[in-house]
Amino acid sequence: MIPAQAGVRPKDAVRPIELVIFDCDGVLVDTERLAVRLQIALGVELGWPLTADDVVERFIGRSKESIIGQLTERLGAQTAALWWSRLVQRHRDAVDLGLDPVDGLPEALASLTVPACVASSGSHEKMRHTLGRTGLYDFFAGRIYSASEVARGKPAPDLFLYAARRMGVDPAACAVVEDSGPGVAAARAAGMRAFGYAGGPTPAGRLEGPGTVVFDDMRALPDLLAGR
Repeated sequence: MIPAQAGVRPKDAVRPIELVIFDCDGVLVDTERLAVRLQIALGVELGWPLTADDVVERFIGRSKESIIGQLTERLGAQTAALWWSRLVQRHRDAVDLGLDPVDGLPEALASLTVPACVASSGSHEKMRHTLGRTGLYDFFAGRIYSASEVARGKPAPDLFLYAARRMGVDPAACAVVEDSGPGVAAARAAGMRAFGYAGGPTPAGRLEGPGTVVFDDMRALPDLLAGR
């Protein structure tokens, strides 16, 4: 895995954006509500009752390693492995039954005037599946990055800094579109401008912070990126 250096807050807040980095789940594909439901059901089955708020706080936006670490601490390694295997299979089955892009996302992508890429806590296999089911994979092909490629997952800045390096863009000229608390924290730590999408299960209050614009309609994103 490739380590990343800590980001530096851009001095010029109005510097033009040269790259938009999209999270995947909940930003491009409408999977986060599905993930919440699946995690709650698994908690009932395997001995860790969770509310929707618990799932958002503990799991949404986190890497596989972070989630399994929490499960292992609470339930032991064997049950954690069982939980994760069931989650992966059930998520795949549910996606195969039907999955849509996030509402307004196609319109937003059509109006982008700068390059874009994907940087997600999910695996490449998972993104190939979800982006493929929604017809978005070809749009981002060759510009998709996973937390499996860096030393630390969100809220550390590693993944976003890695994506910026791969795309050849200064972090200070990058904008990140995220829907989770760890995601916007990672963007801020990388010295990038954060745009927190509050149209999913994460409350807007968990996305707010310095250098962050919170919005709930993906169609508004191109104007927000342009500072309008």
